[in-house]
Amino acid sequence: MRQTGRAARRSARTGLGSPARLKYLVRVPEPSASPQRRGRLLRTGAAFAVLLAVAGYLVVQYLTGGTGPGCKVVSAGGGGTSYAFTPEQAVNAATIAAVGTGRDLPERAVTIALATALQESGLRNIEHGDRDSLGLFQQRPSQGWGTPKEIMDPTYSAGVFYEHLAKVPGYQGLPLTVAAQRVQRSGFPEAYAKHEPDATLLAAALTGRSAATLTCQGRPGAARAAGPDAVRAALVRDFGRDAVEEAGAEVGGAVTPTPVPSAPSSGAPSSGAGGRTVTLPVRSGEGADGRDVRERGWQLAHWAVANASALHIERVTYAGREWTAGVTDGAWHTTDAKNGDGTAAEASAVRITTGR
Repeated sequence: MRQTGRAARRSARTGLGSPARLKYLVRVPEPSASPQRRGRLLRTGAAFAVLLAVAGYLVVQYLTGGTGPGCKVVSAGGGGTSYAFTPEQAVNAATIAAVGTGRDLPERAVTIALATALQESGLRNIEHGDRDSLGLFQQRPSQGWGTPKEIMDPTYSAGVFYEHLAKVPGYQGLPLTVAAQRVQRSGFPEAYAKHEPDATLLAAALTGRSAATLTCQGRPGAARAAGPDAVRAALVRDFGRDAVEEAGAEVGGAVTPTPVPSAPSSGAPSSGAGGRTVTLPVRSGEGADGRDVRERGWQLAHWAVANASALHIERVTYAGREWTAGVTDGAWHTTDAKNGDGTAAEASAVRITTGR
């Protein structure tokens, strides 16, 4: 067909009037990318991968409670098993364990509760979740777990979890996933299993069965509350008035007995190391709940270390061992601390020294 008008003039100028010639030109391959272009593409891809890694890290930090000096619990057998966690998680884990033992529940119950909270909230007291789920265990007000204010109280939420767990027949002999699911009714029941090893380590330390296995670096400057009064209030909050029978406070080396509300005071002196020290006597023999009192002492000592950042705790001493905030490894070390009568500080008392 003969070309006319503007199309004909354009073909004449370019010499591309033939369809065959156009087809030939279309088939000419593009020149391969230059080395410079390939280098730019590689650098762009590497930068994108770094951005993805940073984003993933930030998400993990959000889910686990942030950065900063952390805490760690290790196996008492020295097998190398350990679990690292944040000060925020440490406070919540200590509360969960204290509420469980305060109800005379076994260590297995504490393990189940800790694994459940690790899965549901990452051991963080969060104000959001699926539908109206809230708190450590993601309990729903609409399902009868309590009011939003109650559920956001870690002591309450742990208590109501244990109430439901205790109603599960033979829960101690059930697989952890089954026991937790009987309480939670989760859409992903198998997810609890992956937290059992970490929860087992935490439960052993926070019930006191494993001695000197929970450590924190501590960051007193970030404390939400400070001083002996704050420590005693937190002890009553987690363990109850009946459980914390006696406490004394020392200010600048002078003994000033200060009882837990509704409990007698021994006025027992602290180590006399200065600062302000809350002394929790631990008597020898068996406790009323059948637990070895030495375990009770280590539970209180580990509780104090877990709360070090929140309560401005600088030193914890028990059974000839001492933890000090700010030490690089945050570990327990042997101490030559003495009792008030000059005898070695065996397992007679837990001493908690605050920074204010």
